[in-house]
Amino acid sequence: MSDGVNPNPEWITRGKTIKGLIEELQSLDDQDLEVRISIDDGETFKPISLVTRENKDGKYYCGLQNCE
Repeated sequence: MSDGVNPNPEWITRGKTIKGLIEELQSLDDQDLEVRISIDDGETFKPISLVTRENKDGKYYCGLQNCE
């Protein structure tokens, strides 16, 4: 039974802006690293195939997609 309390801290669930993501990526020393994405807590990583602009219910967001 859920008590309505999110077990994850805010930094996990709030997401990132494009500006914030760029700043974080620019802080890496090796700018030639391949960027990959994981949706299973780091068990597997997939390359990012596309960066898209999506509109869901009138709200825009940037989507990172793997097309394998």
